[in-house]
Amino acid sequence: MTPVQLAAMLMTFVIGVVLGGMIVFMSRGFMASRQIRAAQKRAVRIVAEARNQSKEVVNEAKVEIDKVRASSENEARERRMELQRMENRLAQKEGHLDHKIEEAETRERQMTAKEKEVEAVKSQLSELKAQEIKELEAIARLSTDDAKQLLLAQMESELKQEESRRLREWEIKIRDEAEERARGILAHVIQRNASEVVAETTSSTVPLPTDEMKGRLIGREGRNIRALEQATGVDLIVDDTPEAVTISSFDPVRREIAKQALNKLILDGRIHPSRIEELVAKAREEVEATIFSTGEQAAYQVGVHGLHHELIKLLGRLKYRTSYGQNVLAHSLEVASLSGMIAAELGGNVNVAKKAGLLHDIGKAVDREVEGTHAAIGADLVKQWDKSKDVVKGVAEHHLDTIDVSFWGFIVSAADAISSARPGARRESLENYLKRLKSLEEIADSFTGVDKSYAIQAGREIRILVKPEQIDDLSSLRLARDIVKKIEDNLEYPGQIKVTVIRETRATDYAK
Repeated sequence: MTPVQLAAMLMTFVIGVVLGGMIVFMSRGFMASRQIRAAQKRAVRIVAEARNQSKEVVNEAKVEIDKVRASSENEARERRMELQRMENRLAQKEGHLDHKIEEAETRERQMTAKEKEVEAVKSQLSELKAQEIKELEAIARLSTDDAKQLLLAQMESELKQEESRRLREWEIKIRDEAEERARGILAHVIQRNASEVVAETTSSTVPLPTDEMKGRLIGREGRNIRALEQATGVDLIVDDTPEAVTISSFDPVRREIAKQALNKLILDGRIHPSRIEELVAKAREEVEATIFSTGEQAAYQVGVHGLHHELIKLLGRLKYRTSYGQNVLAHSLEVASLSGMIAAELGGNVNVAKKAGLLHDIGKAVDREVEGTHAAIGADLVKQWDKSKDVVKGVAEHHLDTIDVSFWGFIVSAADAISSARPGARRESLENYLKRLKSLEEIADSFTGVDKSYAIQAGREIRILVKPEQIDDLSSLRLARDIVKKIEDNLEYPGQIKVTVIRETRATDYAK
């Protein structure tokens, strides 16, 4: 290939490339113009749509603005009307206040005038009172101070009478309430407690098979009777009583030992000093065993457990002790039962009450050997062998003779009074009985204003008739208290004594 041909081919290739590029460029420009025109059309359409939508939004906004404006105007109108009404009410109230202020000022002026009038009347009254006092002093011939003293004395007398009357009313009320409550408790307790009516007695007489036994008991030159008396500590009385001898001793236990030993001697038939000593020792052992067994049975019977063996032994000794013909052990069992029931009714400790009631007369087991009252002796004994302070108080205070009386002292005292004062519980000699009745009447007759006095109901009550011209109603109350105090200080008696003062006014006239 020649260079000319090669150059022609290169030229043709260049021209082709240039033409191809131009064609590609022109086609791309055509496509871009088409896209521009389409975009312009879409833009025109979008603008048109936007204009339409903006017109609708503007219209809706105008409508909403009109509504809001109308609502605001209505609300403002209503507020203006409400403010107007409030202004009208305030104006009315202001008018009422002004009217009331005027009325108050008028009343104040009237009150000021009335106060002046009252002050004037007071001054007139003071002058009249002073004048009246002067006239009264002249008429009564008493000064003001003297009249005051007289008036105060009268008032003091009236106050004392009123005080006595009120005191009597309250005392009657309290006593009635206490008696009603006590009667309820005691009636319930007594109904639950079954007791024997006949009091137990201690016999000191030993029957003999024949009168010949008396000589054998005395022995040669009285050696047998002396040996028996020396071994037992009793007095053996051999008198004209047929087929019987009497044992005399202040100690019931010794008397019981002698009685058993004597019965054993009579049955055995061998009566001489050595046999007497042997049988007395055997009888003493049996009696001591019986005493301990009796004490255990008594504690078990009332449900009191854990007693010291010394207390049980002393409790058993009460079987051979009597008081006014009443067996002290039976009395103690009854008091223990009653004390437990009373404590149950009052909400107290039943076990403590029973133990205090059972041991309340424990001092009587040794009161012939130790000085002092049986209540104080018993309290000391219980204090040695029992740790309960309440039980000691109940034993020490059951006769109400201490300065302070505890709850347990009152319970045991009430139970003791019930047991000892019930019918048939105790036996007194006729001489002591008559002496007590006479002493009661003498105490009552010793007071001024007493007309007559009568001891009734076996000395449980005394009725006193007073002179009405010397003793009034209030004085009769004081008289009853004074008589009660004197009876308590001067007499010894079981249970309680009721003092009744009777004042009677009689009017007598005659038709002629």
